[in-house]
Amino acid sequence: MVIEEMPEQDCLAVLKAARMAHLACAKDGRPYIVPITIAVAEHSIYSFSLPGQKIEWMRANPHVCLQVDDFGKGGGWKSVVVNGAFVELPDRIGSKLEREHAWSLLSAHANWWEPGALKPVTSAIPPQHLFYKITIDTMTGRHAVPQ
Repeated sequence: MVIEEMPEQDCLAVLKAARMAHLACAKDGRPYIVPITIAVAEHSIYSFSLPGQKIEWMRANPHVCLQVDDFGKGGGWKSVVVNGAFVELPDRIGSKLEREHAWSLLSAHANWWEPGALKPVTSAIPPQHLFYKITIDTMTGRHAVPQ
């Protein structure tokens, strides 16, 4: 196998084909990484979550990193790393259309709500889901190709 850099359009294709990614955020010098469901349009990566540590940390520090892998047949693989910024899409004027767009992209796939909706709820009133996007600042990718 030979490892090569991927051009941006190939990186974007890997992102668009992915349904799951690993999202890394940081607060007070401490990292936190979690799996998330994603949908990609243009240069934005959409997702959602229940309130919790990930959202609190991204609100405090919107600089995030996202990583996606694609393991192909014959030992080949592709990996993309995105550096970007967290942008919350609240359910109010100014964000409503983009929030609905995020929902339509995410809901186009089976089990789209996993893992974002699988947090244990201790209250009688379950918290509302939050939609957000990651705007892509930089993106790099590599892939292994047979010799």
